[in-house]
Amino acid sequence: MQYVSTRAAQSAAASSPQQFSDILLGGLATDGGLFLPASYPQVTGAELDAWRQLSYADLAFEILKKFATDIPEADLRALTAKTYTKEVYKNVREGEKASQITPLRVLEEGENGTKLVLQALSNGPTLAFKDMAMQLLGNLFEYALVKQNAELNIFGATSGDTGSAAEYAMRGKQGIRVFMLSPHKKMSAFQTAQMFSLQDPNIFNIAIEGVFDDAQDMVKAVSNDLEFKAKYKIGTVNSINWARVVAQVVYYFRGYLAATTSNDQKVSFTVPSGNFGNICAGHIARMMGLPIDKLVAATNENDVLDEFFRTGVYRVRKSAETYHTSSPSMDISKASNFERFVYELVGRDGDRTRALFQKVDTHGGFDLSGKPGSDGDEFKLVANYGFKSGKSTHDDRVNTIRDVADDYGIVIDTHTADGIKVAKENLEPGVTMIVLETALAAKFNETILEALGEDAERPDGFENIEDLPQKFVVMKPDVAAMKAYIAANTGL
Repeated sequence: MQYVSTRAAQSAAASSPQQFSDILLGGLATDGGLFLPASYPQVTGAELDAWRQLSYADLAFEILKKFATDIPEADLRALTAKTYTKEVYKNVREGEKASQITPLRVLEEGENGTKLVLQALSNGPTLAFKDMAMQLLGNLFEYALVKQNAELNIFGATSGDTGSAAEYAMRGKQGIRVFMLSPHKKMSAFQTAQMFSLQDPNIFNIAIEGVFDDAQDMVKAVSNDLEFKAKYKIGTVNSINWARVVAQVVYYFRGYLAATTSNDQKVSFTVPSGNFGNICAGHIARMMGLPIDKLVAATNENDVLDEFFRTGVYRVRKSAETYHTSSPSMDISKASNFERFVYELVGRDGDRTRALFQKVDTHGGFDLSGKPGSDGDEFKLVANYGFKSGKSTHDDRVNTIRDVADDYGIVIDTHTADGIKVAKENLEPGVTMIVLETALAAKFNETILEALGEDAERPDGFENIEDLPQKFVVMKPDVAAMKAYIAANTGL
């Protein structure tokens, strides 16, 4: 399996392909693009039939071996077996089985054959779906670094859940340090405590005075300084990292296989979406041949993606225009993974993709609606990829949390509430709609208390996390100062 950059000229893409291990520890390509397979591996009906009875770890191995063809199969199988265990994914709710890793729960079933289903993805150590990929990424990184006798300084940005998932996956890993940026005072109290309470010497938390996009821009700026990146061995765990995205592909296959009995059945997925990484994994699964009908992106008030899928206009908001909401992990106005989909949409034309995203930097967006003065007319092709979208507000999510508790007897988090609200607007007769759970409700207790008048239940070990001592620094969004901080704390 060879990989190319979304911004590579056709001649460059043909002459300089890379393998999985070549791109594992990095993020952006040297030309500023994101990595994708030169072509997607295809899944046969016979494979889907055989995979229905597999454990999650074995399913992960079968899918990942199609992408990581340069890792010996025995090593890859050992890595997935080490990662996906019921001991790691143990934070289950009543009615869920840890052995299933990502169990389904049918919320409602209509007379016309429509089903609304919730897929639990928050059973891992940090109670968020990011654990599904990050735990594997930690083991893959350690495996690669040991083989190379090398070190890695992970530099990433988080709007809440990526940071804690990365830190819990990397703490204590040989040869790895984590420098994680987050927007100062813009995460929930639980999310903040989960990250900042870690005292491990290889974990560095930096609170940025700004919004998530300011932090994400800094990660890209440092990653684009190739000399600094090489000298200080900078890698990333944000969803721009290909290995993380492909690890998320696995639970789409698991969800489909658990929700169906034959391969002629289709399902749709609704995905709470801010940075486009989670739903991008669904797009990849669909491109591989998984029978997905629709991929529905559910946004909050920061509705950049919803606007594009309704109009064809991708319009990035400025920091001052980015809302701080009660589903803060989606408080993003510049979806870094969106470039992977646009690359497909424009016919895998790297030159065109580069020009469009340079226009994002210079003009704040681009227009593919085909209207006079637009940048193209590819928006008409979006339907071919099964994408739809919707938007949810604070009042919507409070009402949805309340309704789900009343109707189904479970308490969901704010982001999952956005997903369920939008999913109900996109139900179709005879099609099972799977909503991907984002996190356990305890991580966003402020809104749960508002909606239900009582605190969300917390798993064992998280009862008083906000009271633990916290270790972090506050910095302005200054790239030069950030580089100096990294340099001073790497020991290189």
